[in-house]
Amino acid sequence: MNYHITDLPERSVKPREKGLTMIMDKGLSLRGVEDLIETAGPNTDIVKLGWATSYVTPNLDEKLNLYRSAGIPVYFGGTLFEAMIVRGQFDDYRRLLDKYKLEHAEVSDGSITIAHDEKCEYIRLLKEQVTVISEVGSKDVQKIFAPYRWIQLMKAELEAGSWKVIAEARESGNVGIYRDSGEVRQGLVDEILTQIPEEAIIWEAPQKAQQVWFIKLLGANVNLGNIAPTDMIPLETIRLGLRSDTFDHFLNQPHLLGKI
Repeated sequence: MNYHITDLPERSVKPREKGLTMIMDKGLSLRGVEDLIETAGPNTDIVKLGWATSYVTPNLDEKLNLYRSAGIPVYFGGTLFEAMIVRGQFDDYRRLLDKYKLEHAEVSDGSITIAHDEKCEYIRLLKEQVTVISEVGSKDVQKIFAPYRWIQLMKAELEAGSWKVIAEARESGNVGIYRDSGEVRQGLVDEILTQIPEEAIIWEAPQKAQQVWFIKLLGANVNLGNIAPTDMIPLETIRLGLRSDTFDHFLNQPHLLGKI
C-alpha cells in the first residue's frame, strides 16, 4: 500500500486460500494483460480464460507466459471442458492441459447434462494431473436447484477432489445463485453456508452490488469470481471499506467519525 490508514480490515496475502479474486479474461490483448498485471497483479489470485475463448485467442502461448511470469495461475473456462467431453475428447483435453502447462482446470456441467457421478469421476481423474476447480449450477435460467441439491453437489465435488467449488452465475450475474434481475438468492446462500465452508466456495459476482453483498455478509476475505479486469482495483477498495458501499461496514470505532 502507498500509505497507512488505520482501522481497515486485514486482507489475506498471496498465495491465498481465502479472500481469492478470480478474474474473467474474455479476450484481453497481450498489452491488456500487461496492464492488468501492472495495476492489479498483487490482487489477482487466478485468471479464467472465459468459456472457450482459448480456442480463438491469438498469441495464446504468449498470453499464458505473461500471466505465468507474474505468478498468476490461469485456467481454461469450464465450457471448453464441456465442449470436449460432449465430443468424446476427454483424453485430448488432458493433453491440452499438458501442452499449455496449465496447473488448474475447471470441471463444469452448466451447458450439458451429465450424471453427477460421472462429473465427480472426471474430477477424480483430473486431480491427479492438476488442481481442480468445479462449478455447480446451470447456465440455463430455467434450471433452479433446491438448496439441499446445491449442498449435495458441492459436498460430493469437494470429496471427489475439487480444491474450490464455484457457485454459478455466468459472466452476466443473472442465473444460478442470482435471480434474473441480478438479486442474490439470499435464502439459497444462507442454506449453502450451513453445510459448506465459506473458504471452499468461489462466488461468481460480476456485478458491483453482488460483490458488496457478499463482502458485507462474509467479510473482506470472501472468495469472489468472474471479476472484470477493470473492476479489480475498485473491488479491492470495496473489500477494504474504502468505497461508500462498505465505508461504514468495517469501521470498528464509529465514534471517531468526524473527530479531528
